[in-house]
Amino acid sequence: MEIDVRGLSCPIPVIRTKAAVEKGEKSLLIMGDTEVARENVAKYLKGAGFSIVDNGVENGVWCIKAEK
Repeated sequence: MEIDVRGLSCPIPVIRTKAAVEKGEKSLLIMGDTEVARENVAKYLKGAGFSIVDNGVENGVWCIKAEK
């Protein structure tokens, strides 16, 4: 499932990620553009038992892949 949180401030990116996890999603691709959201989403996913791959920032947009 893709979650686009570009232009959104925390806690909205974490809330949207959490909603997908609570729906049972096991594979996520989250894209955003603020460093705080990137850190908070990654922290939440790790705490929820996901393995994550942070693909870094390209053209101001970060991308995190998460699998459970």
